[in-house]
Amino acid sequence: MAMAKTVEGCLERYYLPYSVIFHSRALCSRDTAQAAAVPAERIAKAVMLADANGFVMAVVPGDSHVVVDVLARDLQRDLHLVNETRLQNLFTDCEAGAIPPLGPAYGIETVVDDRVLDQAEVYFVAGDHAELVRVDRNAFLMLLKDAKHGRISRQSH
Repeated sequence: MAMAKTVEGCLERYYLPYSVIFHSRALCSRDTAQAAAVPAERIAKAVMLADANGFVMAVVPGDSHVVVDVLARDLQRDLHLVNETRLQNLFTDCEAGAIPPLGPAYGIETVVDDRVLDQAEVYFVAGDHAELVRVDRNAFLMLLKDAKHGRISRQSH
């Protein structure tokens, strides 16, 4: 599988410069960072949460995890992590577990951790487990222009 059509469409719609980094197949952010020789904190990963009101995408650095209770409190919602099998109908152009951190492109409320926005370059999965898209901070901000932001993650050990 190649770049998701939704991701490709967003990059083209805004005329954003980007490059694609091909790497050996990797299933988690840390392995992806290692395979692509990219610092894990520069990878923006999507973590899906939900409650009775629907889905929320949290975008956090690849070396971190979402602090669900903080995000839930900030959004005044009863959020919990979502099992990947519940997401197949939302991300039909993506491999399971390779969700691009572009919630607005998929019509999903999105909150981005400030640490992601601090990076000069941001890398993210494009819908499969063997490619990363690299954009500069301004391009990533354009892709997530409708997203909220805040401190919603903690570095993993």
